[in-house]
Parts: sequence; structure tokens; C-alpha cells
Amino acid sequence: MSDPQVDPAGNTQAFRAFARNQEAAEQQVEQQESSRLPIYIALGVALVIVVAVGAYFAFLA
Repeated sequence: MSDPQVDPAGNTQAFRAFARNQEAAEQQVEQQESSRLPIYIALGVALVIVVAVGAYFAFLA
């Protein structure tokens, strides 16, 4: 029975294609992570504001 998993190191051309695909996938993940940065910053700012307002009302009472 033949193995459906092809070893990319079997020949040079297949390995080069495999390496290019891996690099493209890594770049795509990096782009997705960097696009979430503004969301994390906005959440951090909102959290600081909520804590500041809470502290203000706690000391006001």
C-alpha cells in the first residue's frame, strides 16, 4: 500500500516548494498577529480608564 504522505526531502524541487510554503505560512501568521495589536492597545487603555474611574469613586465615598 502506498503512503499518501510524501516526504518533501525526497527531491530538491519538492523540498524547495515545501520551504516556500512554510515561509509564506509564517508570514501570514505574523501579519495576523500584528493586525491585532491596535485591539490590544485599545483594550488596555479602556481597562486603565475603568480602573481609574473605579478608584476615583472609591476614594470619593
